[in-house]
Amino acid sequence: METNRLLLRRWHEADAEALYRYASDPAVGPAAGWPPHRSVAESRELIGSVLAGPEIYAIVQKTTGEPVGCIGLQPATATAGPDAPGEDEMELGYWLGRLHWGQGLTTEAARLLLARCFGELGMKTVWGVHYEGNAASRRVMEKCGFAFHHTERAKPTPLGDVRTEHFMRLTAEAWAARNGRGR
Repeated sequence: METNRLLLRRWHEADAEALYRYASDPAVGPAAGWPPHRSVAESRELIGSVLAGPEIYAIVQKTTGEPVGCIGLQPATATAGPDAPGEDEMELGYWLGRLHWGQGLTTEAARLLLARCFGELGMKTVWGVHYEGNAASRRVMEKCGFAFHHTERAKPTPLGDVRTEHFMRLTAEAWAARNGRGR
């Protein structure tokens, strides 16, 4: 998948050094709830496990050919609040290396992946979750058409702390209306 500036592609083992360069930054992972990478070997291991999911992609700048972030879709789990998520619901997640913040790259990548999600995969709903204080992540979702759904407080994170999570939702109908596509 590609835009004028970006290519979304699978992660390759050869991407481990670039992944480590961006994912070791303490300003990146903790904002999304995961610890900074500690070594190139750890990044390589994650490429073979977590980042090998069927809808997980490296965000690659076409001008350099280097991965500068990650975006992906996973089956929605407990994101629907009181309602159990259906099989036609996904959760969108993403991060971008700090050197590339403020350029609209994450929004561009998210719009591309959402087109796949609704247009090719036939999903009915996509969820997005951001922690309290992560305004940049919330803004990406808003630019893509997500609407606030609910807030959950005192949620434990993989970092061992407790945070407030805000849940946002984009339906296939809202996406189609926003993008001039009938359903």
